[in-house]
Amino acid sequence: MLSITRVIKKLQVSQSYQLVLVGFVLLCLSMLSLTANANSNAQVTFTRVWAGPEYTRVTLESNLPIKYTLSLQSSPDQIVLDLENTSLNPPLGSLPTKIDAKDPLIKKASIEYLSSNGVRLTLALKTKAVPRAFTLDPMGKFGYRLVLDVFPPDRAASPSGQNDDPLMALVKASEQKIATKAKNASKPAVTLASFNPRPEKKKTIIVAIDAGHGGKDPGAIGPKGSQEKDITLSIAKKLKAKIDKEPGMLAVLTRTGDYFLPLAVRRTKARSANADLFISVHADAVPRNDARGSSVYALSENGATSTTANWLAQKENESDRIGGIKLNTKDHYLRKTLIDLSINATINDSIKLAGTVLSAIGSVNHLHKRQVEQAGFAVLKSPDIPSILVETAFISNPSEEEKLKSESYQDRMATAIVSGIKRYFNNTRSAPSRTELAKAN
Repeated sequence: MLSITRVIKKLQVSQSYQLVLVGFVLLCLSMLSLTANANSNAQVTFTRVWAGPEYTRVTLESNLPIKYTLSLQSSPDQIVLDLENTSLNPPLGSLPTKIDAKDPLIKKASIEYLSSNGVRLTLALKTKAVPRAFTLDPMGKFGYRLVLDVFPPDRAASPSGQNDDPLMALVKASEQKIATKAKNASKPAVTLASFNPRPEKKKTIIVAIDAGHGGKDPGAIGPKGSQEKDITLSIAKKLKAKIDKEPGMLAVLTRTGDYFLPLAVRRTKARSANADLFISVHADAVPRNDARGSSVYALSENGATSTTANWLAQKENESDRIGGIKLNTKDHYLRKTLIDLSINATINDSIKLAGTVLSAIGSVNHLHKRQVEQAGFAVLKSPDIPSILVETAFISNPSEEEKLKSESYQDRMATAIVSGIKRYFNNTRSAPSRTELAKAN
């Protein structure tokens, strides 16, 4: 700076003009410094806010990783997220407008400058809540992401279902049954004189219906813009209505609206409902827009039965990555081995169920494959519930997209699936499966 001042003084100009030149140079240097700082700061490129029945998620997508500090304050209850080296730009500034008045946890959001190189995001809460934050590296079309999850206190112990272990849930359930039997065995025997025999009440068959995708995960998108998440939910609701009308049958939905659910949570919801079957409804896409027909998939632990099956399984399993789920890698191989051993006992039942449903939906639409396909779909990995995935049609095919949007087609597809479920139970009633025997015990 001193050398620049000396050069200006040597110029054959008046002293007042020299002062103007010095001021101009200082201004330019200051602007260059500000520009350099701005370029080094993380720039938020997109913000997403999703509020579901389980928790609320706020996602900040950026060109660079964001360093942050998270704190929970009371009086008033609010969450404060300080973003270091982050610029306040229009995408970030628009975040408060995305808070839904119906959000059960967050009342409003505000953003302010923390310092010359930082921003503070404050979330005013409607009730007590527990925040958790983590970062994700770029993947596909997504950049760096800072994810803030806000949970009710009773959900904070198992955020997003990440720590739910279906095998351990099965073990705990078995232990409880053993303890109940031991307790009942210690009770005095009932005498014949006081015993009034009654016919045993027939067990209600519970079917868990899983509408694929939802919320921030739209699933496949058709040539005319139809979203898989909307079509699957519509078919799932029709399927539930038809099952509920069947004597001795009851259906439960893993999601009832347009919100995101991790794959593990979908399985856990089915177990919580004591489901006897798990039906995941999809309307997927492949790169070729001439692919057509319906398919039914069961789980495979030994590789996919076709290239298409493998491609679809990998695509569906990406849902958790979109949602930002972080898998617990501790004892990963041991956990995988134990779960796989338990799942193998259920796969045969799943294949039988898939076969009867495939045969039934063949009366509604052309079959993409005339045999049951198998692949490593994560959503089907319930250890003791026969589980299948139904591809109702290819949304990537323009003519099949029109079918999927049709209320009539959706209704006929739901009717066919119910027919396949009933045929499965009729075929297995005389010879109970291993899964049914396990549930009976």
